[in-house]
Amino acid sequence: MFRLLEDDWGRVESTVTIEIDGYPVIAQIGETVASTLLRVEASWSRTTPVSGARRAPYCMMGVCFDCLMLVEGEGLVRACQTSVRAGLKVQRQMGPRKVGPSC
Repeated sequence: MFRLLEDDWGRVESTVTIEIDGYPVIAQIGETVASTLLRVEASWSRTTPVSGARRAPYCMMGVCFDCLMLVEGEGLVRACQTSVRAGLKVQRQMGPRKVGPSC
């Protein structure tokens, strides 16, 4: 599991709360959904369509697409390219992409 190098958690204004699969997670302003996800116990972002294997953020620069997640209001996005914001709701992608409204 990962952690932040700088300890800015004492400053309330530097954090926001997001939801991952309905659970509240504290994130630091300026970080991405993927970097926040890597700090929680279940750090995987999606399952594969064929085998259902869990995948986690890998390249952290938007190339590998292993961090695809459903973000409310945006649909399926690369979590490593999506900044956190207060109240953001994120869901892990389970299996093949679903057609229709997201989250």
